Amino acid sequence: MKMTTYLAKTSDEFGKIHYTAKEHKVWQALIERQTPALKNAACDSYIGALEQMSFPSDRIPQCDEVSEKIHHSSGWSVTPVSAIISFDRFFNLLANKQFPVASFIRRAEGLDYLQEPDIFHEVFGHTPLLSDAQFAHFTHTYGLAGVGATDEERVMLARLYWFTVEFGLIKTAHGNRAYGAGLVSSIGELQYALSGKPIVKEFDLLEVFRTPYRIDIYQPIYFVIESFDQLFDLTLSEVKLAIKTVQEMGMEEPLFAMN
Repeated sequence: MKMTTYLAKTSDEFGKIHYTAKEHKVWQALIERQTPALKNAACDSYIGALEQMSFPSDRIPQCDEVSEKIHHSSGWSVTPVSAIISFDRFFNLLANKQFPVASFIRRAEGLDYLQEPDIFHEVFGHTPLLSDAQFAHFTHTYGLAGVGATDEERVMLARLYWFTVEFGLIKTAHGNRAYGAGLVSSIGELQYALSGKPIVKEFDLLEVFRTPYRIDIYQPIYFVIESFDQLFDLTLSEVKLAIKTVQEMGMEEPLFAMN
């Protein structure tokens, strides 16, 4: 748990969150800038799912609107939460097919970068692919793996989430493309991840579990999957076995050391 300078927005008696005109303008600036940046950078599955979501460009969508879009195809819904929630709540929500969405939006002066997730990152970045059955299944499996996990196990699970759901790349006929929410919602890191500057490695579960990350810089390493089948085929037992294997190997000397 870390501190945040943002306060959660609370809903009224009808379940609606009221945003100011200034906050709606921030959403508009973000979505109008980010959408064209996805061309030749995000994978077709994400772009197609984003089009199906049909987010408004002039206002922040309500959570019930977003839930209605994804529930029919995958059974998932979104739940507004404060900026920072506990691991216990996070994993339990995912295990129940509820995706936590931070209810605040970044300030205009923080348009380009924000360490904690806001509603633009959560809704624009995460929710479209929750309508994809394979990706939604993986996210559910991930949530189940985290329920009851130890602190050490959750460190490894956080790495799996970071290098897939947040900053994952996928191979396509036209080269690597982004599917991770941290990439598709960030104009700067989206370009950087595909620039040839960072290290890109084939996805390997054990190596992912042993690879640390930082939240305050562009990633020096990304993992690329062959297809969403690779995530869909990961079973709960395989994830837990890999965690046990890494625990026996030791995490003190990760395969990739951060500078």
